[in-house]
Order: sequence, then structure tokens, then C-alpha cells
Amino acid sequence: MGPLKLVLFDVDGTLIDSQHAIVAAMEAAADEADLPTPTRADTLNVVGLSLVEAVKRLFGDFDDYDQARMVQAYKNAYMTARQSDGAPPFFAGALAAMETLHARDEMLLGTATGMSRRGMRRIIETYGLDGLFATTQTADDQPSKPDPAMVNAALSETGVAPEDAVFVGDTVYDIQAGRAAGVFTIGVGWGYHAPNDLERAGADAVVERFADLIPAIDRLWSER
Repeated sequence: MGPLKLVLFDVDGTLIDSQHAIVAAMEAAADEADLPTPTRADTLNVVGLSLVEAVKRLFGDFDDYDQARMVQAYKNAYMTARQSDGAPPFFAGALAAMETLHARDEMLLGTATGMSRRGMRRIIETYGLDGLFATTQTADDQPSKPDPAMVNAALSETGVAPEDAVFVGDTVYDIQAGRAAGVFTIGVGWGYHAPNDLERAGADAVVERFADLIPAIDRLWSER
């Protein structure tokens, strides 16, 4: 068996379809802070950032008390939606692709997500994914992407070299974080940022369906 390899996934917009819950929660947060409701497009454009950074991008800097109140309002609304509607669904083919990769002896899987550790834990528990991920990096642990800290932490935790890792994500922040950490990057075309934006950000490959992901991963490693 060769060296260990790591496939690192973003979560929102890459693995799970949480679009409705995110937009509704951000609207609730704006209402709580008595701020104008952001457009759906603007909200979806900041998905992938940590919540604090997303709030700053959407509404600018304001005092710490109001920012904390808004962040908490978002979390409350998001968790309420999950409790009433259940956990967001995985995109078609996501679970099957991860199970196929996980079955390979040399392969480790991980996540690098802007969601909280509590949110990540809920996804794992809801779908029975204990033992699937060798590393889970969240916004509670590291700075927001596009800072490469999450990717670097995942590499350190698993002992995988950058050239043996690939980061799969749906936003330019994912691609920028992966490139800064020196790993391969694959953009997915079903998420929050357009495929041509992912290409311009420097993605090594962009796929339009999960069925194409594993061949793209194998091709990157075989061609290096």
C-alpha cells in the first residue's frame, strides 16, 4: 500500500443541500438586529465562510453586542429549522461516493466546514456517519476559509502530505484555502458558486455530478 491519502470535503453546498435553511436563518438574524434583509444571492455568496465572517461581509462592522446577538439569532433559527424539518439532505450520490472512497485501504476522509462543531456533530449523528471521517475541522476550531488553517490542521491531524490530499468544495473560498495549503482542489458545480468562478479561483478540476468525482480524484493523483 502506498502513502495515506486524504479527501477533504466542505459540507454546506458540497455534501448537503442546506440552502433553504441558511437563507431563512440569515433573514431571521437580520430581523433580530433590525437590519435590512440581504438578498438570497448575497446570502448564498457568503456560504463557506465562518458565521462571524459571513455576517461581516453581509452587513459590515457593527458593535460586538449586536454582532453577537445576530450570530446567535442565526444559530437559533437554523437549529429550529433543523428540528422541525430534519437535517438537510445529502446531494444525490454524496454518501455513495464517500463510502466508496472510505473502503479504500489507503484513503482517509475529512471535512473542513464553516458550520459549528455542534452542527457537524448533528449531521454525523443524524446520518450514522461515526467512523467515516478521520478529521473534522469546523469554524469553532480554526479561522474562516479562505485561510488555509482548516486544511493545514486536517493534514497535521491525519499525517497526510499536501501532495497526497485533495479538497473538494463548492465555493471559491474552498479552492483558495486548498491552494494556499498546497493540496489539490476540486470544485463542484451544484453548490453556491458558479463553476467558472471555481475555475478562475484555480480549481484543478470541476465536476458537475458526484459520479464524476472519484475519477477526477484518481486522475489528479495519477497525473502529478
